[in-house]
Amino acid sequence: MRVLITGVTGFVGSHLAKELVDKGHDVFGVTKFSTSRDTKSLNQYLQDVTLLTCDIADNHSVTNTLKTADMDAVIHLAALSPVRDSFEKPFSYIQTNVVGTLNIAHALMNLPDADKRKMIYASTAEVYGIQKVKPINEDAQLNPSSPYSNTKAMTDMYLRMLSSTYGFNVTVMRCTNTYGRKLDASFYIEYVLTTMLKKQKVYIGAPESERDYMYVADHVNAYVKALENFDVKGEAFNAGTGDGISNKDLAYKIADMVGYDKKNIILGKYPPNYPVRPLISDQPFIILDSAKIQKKLGWKPTIPLDKGLEITAEYWKGKMKA
Repeated sequence: MRVLITGVTGFVGSHLAKELVDKGHDVFGVTKFSTSRDTKSLNQYLQDVTLLTCDIADNHSVTNTLKTADMDAVIHLAALSPVRDSFEKPFSYIQTNVVGTLNIAHALMNLPDADKRKMIYASTAEVYGIQKVKPINEDAQLNPSSPYSNTKAMTDMYLRMLSSTYGFNVTVMRCTNTYGRKLDASFYIEYVLTTMLKKQKVYIGAPESERDYMYVADHVNAYVKALENFDVKGEAFNAGTGDGISNKDLAYKIADMVGYDKKNIILGKYPPNYPVRPLISDQPFIILDSAKIQKKLGWKPTIPLDKGLEITAEYWKGKMKA
């Protein structure tokens, strides 16, 4: 297939591009023009990925790109994603995450043979917000508790409306927290791990909050399964391990793994200069029920947390020594 990935130079996008190239697909990637564009994550596969310059927030740019590229499928991963920053920059998140997504969907719908094309959309487990029942399945009411998750919930619902009303072929993916980053140490697991390796104090702002963490290879495979199943139009799928762990217990687990003194773990405080967010917005848990995707798409997680953490720790140990 001819597959276009938005956000191809990002964390999941670069791993997904590698996997699809290995499977023999013609892979294209969308990047926004920038003199400092970072393609390090794609270096070993750049010769097999065609990069297209496009600003997803600009309708004209998106329309021209999709007309020229003539894709069989678009996997839309590009987004502003740090939850903490969305409280200070809600309009930027709306422009990129909402307007950008609608530009892609409507441009796809207006192409010839639109019914033969497919969009796979990266929603997020964050759309569920604060829930009372765990694990959370796809029938739970969306209850976003941050500007970021609200932009994702809006587009999640809008795309499914396009499917039910206009027959648009879209599959919505609600994946849980994912780890295994090689370039960005600002997300929770990578932050805790790299800070411990530096022997610095680790701050855990919401120690009792539980999360369901999935290694990047399993995340990528969920998208591959969605791409390979063309007949799940308008459906939303959770992808997660179903096993929750508190932020505190996860930090202790990583500390044991790397030989870090737990006395330096500061519970109940965010790192200095951490962006302010309303405490009421913190979800007590995000743990997903993935029974639907296992049944309909044949996907299931394969990498246990301990193994994934070991892989991630070994990578960062090597990188920080280099």
